Amino acid sequence: MLGISAALLSSANAGGLRFSFPCFATRGARRTMMPPSSSSLNLSSPHAFASSANDPTNPKKPWLLVGLGNPGKMYQGTRHNVGFEMLDAIAEAEGISVSKLRFRAMFGEGCIGNAPVMLAKPQTFMNASGESVGSLVSYFNIPLNQVLLMYDDLDLPFAKLRLLPKGGHGGHNGMRSVINHFKGSRDFPRLRIGIGRPPGKMDPANFVLRPFNKQEREEIDFTFQRGIEAIRILVLEGINKSATFVNSVQSSELLNN
Repeated sequence: MLGISAALLSSANAGGLRFSFPCFATRGARRTMMPPSSSSLNLSSPHAFASSANDPTNPKKPWLLVGLGNPGKMYQGTRHNVGFEMLDAIAEAEGISVSKLRFRAMFGEGCIGNAPVMLAKPQTFMNASGESVGSLVSYFNIPLNQVLLMYDDLDLPFAKLRLLPKGGHGGHNGMRSVINHFKGSRDFPRLRIGIGRPPGKMDPANFVLRPFNKQEREEIDFTFQRGIEAIRILVLEGINKSATFVNSVQSSELLNN
């Protein structure tokens, strides 16, 4: 089962796996005014989506944000590692250090606005990602609807995003491994990052390990900025608003092309 006992959590805290989440302690002190409506929010602000629905006396479970990729220098900057890069972009934007090793993942904890989050980059190599993700979810008792997987997608146009509340693995071996370790459950959100199709008759396995050229790098970096905004909306206002944001941004781009 995906769960954790009180004794196990106590043992984890005693062993140094203690998570304080500063947003719980400082939330009331930092937010003395009512937040503006969504239509007037500045998406570039890390704290733009503070929700009055968050009750300091009843703190929420943290979100687990997971970027999929392969560890090691030889895989840095490749298409298959955009999940890692998306997570790094979130960590940098929110000032969260992802430097601890927890359950075979580079791991960090912090807050996005007043929402607690855990960030993870499995170090098991892509095809065994579920070994790390499954352990994290089980150990910290994270509800599956608060586990976001971010990964590359060959079937999406390059630099496009798609946020879905659930779905299959779509042939992605990292996602296949995660679903297997979730006992077959597919009911968790995912942010798919388009890397496009390989040119000509190139083997997809080779294509995903290719680095980006200069123009592609500029485009994908811009996509990461949109992804950061989408994640802020997700953890503070929910998946429906976040998915609407992602889809509406890209729909307007298609109309302008």
